[in-house]
Amino acid sequence: MRNYKPSAPFTVRFELLKPTTVTKKGVKTKTFEKVLDFNASFRTFGGTETDINGVYTVKETATVDTWYNPEFKAGCQIKNSATGDVYDIVGAPDNINMRNQYIQFKVVKAGGQA
Repeated sequence: MRNYKPSAPFTVRFELLKPTTVTKKGVKTKTFEKVLDFNASFRTFGGTETDINGVYTVKETATVDTWYNPEFKAGCQIKNSATGDVYDIVGAPDNINMRNQYIQFKVVKAGGQA
């Protein structure tokens, strides 16, 4: 079995934001708190086109590779430290070869529909 090697260096700086739910005056509000800083490779593919009920949208999607950390979970967000863009982690992150060395996950820009 060959070991996985990332195809690109981890040169993009991100912050991992973990969700917390706070109830104020009976209203649940979801907030995100910074958990850690990390470097990753970030690959976009021009977005994902969808046509739902005649409405054409393009979702800004990307694939992220980085060092493994169990804090990465679906529902968390990542924030690009340079641009401030925020992305939702969709689906369960993939612990490559179950070796706890590298992790890969897909993201979609929060509110990122055109």
